[in-house]
Amino acid sequence: MPTYLLDRTIKGEKNAGERCWLTGLLAAAAWLAAGLFTTYWPDANRQWPYSQAWAYLQLALGVALLALALSYRRWNGRGQRLQRAGQWLVALPLFFSLWQLLTAKTGVLPVPFFAPPQALIEVYLTDWPRLLNSLYHSLSLLLLGVAIGTLAGFVSGVAIGWSQRIGYWVHPILRILGPVPSTALLPLCLFIFPSSFGASVFLIALATWFPVTVLTWSGVANIDKAYYDVARTLGASQRFLIFHVAIPAALPSVFVGLFMGLGASFSVLIVAEMVGVKAGIGFYLQWAQGWAAYPNMYAALIVMAFLCSGLISLLFFIRDRLLGWQKGVMKW
Repeated sequence: MPTYLLDRTIKGEKNAGERCWLTGLLAAAAWLAAGLFTTYWPDANRQWPYSQAWAYLQLALGVALLALALSYRRWNGRGQRLQRAGQWLVALPLFFSLWQLLTAKTGVLPVPFFAPPQALIEVYLTDWPRLLNSLYHSLSLLLLGVAIGTLAGFVSGVAIGWSQRIGYWVHPILRILGPVPSTALLPLCLFIFPSSFGASVFLIALATWFPVTVLTWSGVANIDKAYYDVARTLGASQRFLIFHVAIPAALPSVFVGLFMGLGASFSVLIVAEMVGVKAGIGFYLQWAQGWAAYPNMYAALIVMAFLCSGLISLLFFIRDRLLGWQKGVMKW
């Protein structure tokens, strides 16, 4: 075949493949099939409320994905995030269908310990004021504790990494107190602090303080000494070396400590809210478990997962903006 004909054939096949989004078509078919499955397969033991609403939602997602797949040429190149999520858009309806099959449709997983997606929709539509109030209290408690722990960890990490004299006194305390789980100190904190809120803030701050301190200390201690020598040659003072050399160079390690501290603070948050606190996601989980309201418990766990994911995404966004000058040096 002549070269120009081969090039034209390859180009034509490429343009034909770009006329529609094949993964989107598959995802649309999966969501439409899931909606039909929810509608026409009868429930086993009881008619779950909001089943038809859940089916309409699945069918609407299928129709929307079908429209996006057929109009692929119009938005190709601008929806890279949607294209990357294509395989997840195929897997999710399969997961939800399997979930319904084992719970609402066949009853293999017993009620009330396991509930179908319709039950969670009912919780979000009927109990959203209590969930929203719990989310507000948990977020307030978490942000206050993480802020205090981050500030204390950053200051102590810089001090230990910069000064051997401070490290001599703080390092043993860090090695003894740091590995102890914060939740193990809960009874002592409830006795020392005048309120359960103050004890919860202290435990969350302690869980954040340890990884931020260790990673900040490591970042400051591992800075190339040549940076300090060059700055001193140019007449830099001690304060300039700390604030303009040591801290900026250690910021990537600081953010690693923040990610670790945020994950640890969530586990402490739930335990702390289960003891003495009168509002929050942990309190809501304990209340739902006490009344055997397992759909409410699962709904609260999903809210907590989205809260954690959102805060981590926000932290990534702040890191990318603050450390944009290091993208060519470090792998993100």
